[in-house]
Amino acid sequence: MLSEPRSGRLAAWGNALLAGLVSPDDAVLTIVGEDTVHRVEGLPGESAPVGLTLALGRLRTLGVAGLRVALPAPGHPLGLSGPPEFNARALEAEEAVVCHGSAFGLVPEVYEAGPAGDVHAEVVWHVLPVREAPPADVPSLGEAERELAEALRDATEVLSKLDVAGSGPVAEAAIGAYRARAGRGREVLAPGYPPRAVRVLELAQRVGLLVSLAYDHGHGGAVSSAEMRARAEALRPVERTARRAQVAAYNAFVEERERGAR
Repeated sequence: MLSEPRSGRLAAWGNALLAGLVSPDDAVLTIVGEDTVHRVEGLPGESAPVGLTLALGRLRTLGVAGLRVALPAPGHPLGLSGPPEFNARALEAEEAVVCHGSAFGLVPEVYEAGPAGDVHAEVVWHVLPVREAPPADVPSLGEAERELAEALRDATEVLSKLDVAGSGPVAEAAIGAYRARAGRGREVLAPGYPPRAVRVLELAQRVGLLVSLAYDHGHGGAVSSAEMRARAEALRPVERTARRAQVAAYNAFVEERERGAR
């Protein structure tokens, strides 16, 4: 979860563009990031894939007023509202963007090409119909912040007891490097997001990094099957909490505009 999901970049900078806070060029440049190109397929009125600039403009004319993020996992349709066909595609991709104001959703499909060491990615966003209903299991920013603080404390304690590498110096070094990158000008969210959303997303990414390190950097003292199961059981709710918080942060732009319109 250290790397930002593509759906997060599309929603955050798409929201800023829809609100007139950034230029189309700046929004598209940030959304594409290190990928080669992004295209959008299945837009009403278009028979072939189109570029992001045209796609975002077309979505606006179709009534889209904002973009939300979904980060589903098996057994946890986080941020989704149906129908089953869209949910299945989003679950396969492990992410999606759901439009607010018009019943469309976008699911990314990533194509990688190139030799080892020089692999580049091209992304096609598939536009599909969605059900206009509240997204599943998305907390408020306040709830997400409280849950994250507890999850970080509990995970560190449990993983330390299991002597997992992700709870010690390896984790601190990786988190330090992550903070250094952030301090060199990385924008966590696009213009227009409340400061609390930025804070929640940063903490969610830190918790997600801790989970990734615990899985990826050796077993420490957790060498028995029972200890491995204990680690997985400790990490599962923590990872779920971090994903919920990420979605709450990305969706805060739409939620605040909705509250202001009431």
